[in-house]
Amino acid sequence: MTTTTGYKVWNVILWILQLGLAAMFTMTGWMKLSTPIDQLAAMMPWAKDAPALVRFIGTCELLGAIGLILPALLRIAPRLTPWAAVGIATIMLLATGFHIYRGELPHITTTIGLGLVAVLVAWGRFRKAPIAPRGSAHRNTVNASQLHPR
Repeated sequence: MTTTTGYKVWNVILWILQLGLAAMFTMTGWMKLSTPIDQLAAMMPWAKDAPALVRFIGTCELLGAIGLILPALLRIAPRLTPWAAVGIATIMLLATGFHIYRGELPHITTTIGLGLVAVLVAWGRFRKAPIAPRGSAHRNTVNASQLHPR
């Protein structure tokens, strides 16, 4: 597989993963921000104990979802996209620990799975298929060393 072909394949895979993560975290983030705490507590019993935490997590999830798509799509500061994926992975790592602490083991398969997808997106956008900023010489590709000078 040539470098250009490899980039294109990775780019398509990463866009699919980014869109999936963004859809998931837009829905869950919006739900945590807009649903009354009493209703959330029926789905997530811990919500009544920490309503401010629920709203904070919802805000982080929604911002992460936006960060997965907009910078890359608009090619304005596209290096923010892998950092948004790092943020989502961090949220999922913390959620995994939270669910383990509460003894809610069935929930950790979801948080671990979403976290691993976010790690893959971050790695892919940092190393395999970074997106060039608007106005760069190469429309779709950028040398990874340009993003991470050593």
